[in-house]
Amino acid sequence: MKIKSPKDFWAGLMFIAFGLGFAFVAQNYEMGTAIRMGPGYFPTLLGGLLAVLGLVVLGQSLVVSDPEVPKFKLGALAIVLVGICLFGFLVRSAGLIPAVLALIVVSSIAHSEFKWRDAALLAVGLAAFSVVVFHYGLGLPFKLYPGH
Repeated sequence: MKIKSPKDFWAGLMFIAFGLGFAFVAQNYEMGTAIRMGPGYFPTLLGGLLAVLGLVVLGQSLVVSDPEVPKFKLGALAIVLVGICLFGFLVRSAGLIPAVLALIVVSSIAHSEFKWRDAALLAVGLAAFSVVVFHYGLGLPFKLYPGH
């Protein structure tokens, strides 16, 4: 048996593991019946469906060929993680706008084709979008910038 699509193979295994994990944990709750569902019924059902989906994806990985999975870039992952941590640190102290700007610029550095102009445009656009959606649209009490 030869794996023709490593990406689908690992995704299928992940789906199976998560599905079985959810179904296993849900067994601690009362199941009930289809008419009177208990708290464990829905997670068990969804976990089982996720595991079946994983089997389908895993089976497909043995039949359909895909290009090889690119190498895992630990450095890029670390840079993105630093950006996320920086956002979490800055959002309360400096405000939403500087936090989003820092997140986008730092995370953009992880890309192999990083360009300052593109990162700056994306950062400004997403900062404006975040302010409109979260501050004005949803009314969340975020400080927008230092002193605001």
